[in-house]
Amino acid sequence: MKSPTPNGIAVTHARDWIIGFDADDTLWHNERFFRITQDRFAALLADHCAPDHLAERLLAAERRNLGHYGYGIKGFMLSMIETALEVTGGDLPGHVVAEILAAGQEMLAHPIDLLPHAREAVEAMAAQAHIVLITKGDLLDQERKLAQSGIGDLFDGVEIVSEKTAPVYARIFAGHAQAMMIGNSLKSDVLPALEAGAWGVHVPHEMTWDLEHALAPKDHPRFREIADLGSLPALLASLP
Repeated sequence: MKSPTPNGIAVTHARDWIIGFDADDTLWHNERFFRITQDRFAALLADHCAPDHLAERLLAAERRNLGHYGYGIKGFMLSMIETALEVTGGDLPGHVVAEILAAGQEMLAHPIDLLPHAREAVEAMAAQAHIVLITKGDLLDQERKLAQSGIGDLFDGVEIVSEKTAPVYARIFAGHAQAMMIGNSLKSDVLPALEAGAWGVHVPHEMTWDLEHALAPKDHPRFREIADLGSLPALLASLP
């Protein structure tokens, strides 16, 4: 990683842009591992609950528990256990708990698989602007993924936050004339960044968690959408 200044961002570029990148499902695959584990969870509890209903119960538990556990795999594991207790009436076999824990541990050890054009886009932005990774979730897991991604050294700074809000983006982007946030989540990456005065760039991913869905602000003057990160350099060049 580039040497930071006291505020955590290295001043090495002529243009006064700061560009934030989301991590999960923007730079590397993430949600697909949750989907695989959720299918495994449904198979474990097939005798107690239909898959669609189980998915609804699990999503409700995740929504309910965000304030307690935050985002990430560990909270997902606890929500699965809670949901399993609910649908079995508290009569949850120990081997099912062991399977859930094993599935979560496998998720925590999964290798990092960069999305198409991720490295090239980060390299291109690093040559023109201050770039920072802005992600939420479990601290240790996010640090592990960044370390294994092979692109960590390209960032001027890393922010692992409990929630992505307008004040969080305003703090990170403070002192720069122009700012941009890039991510697959309209709810977390785009809308609060726009509220903070930055550009919001949506890069849709085929698998986005239900709790990250929101309506695209198509009429907002600082909103843009690109098909993949390969279009990012041209987008930046087109902006005023």
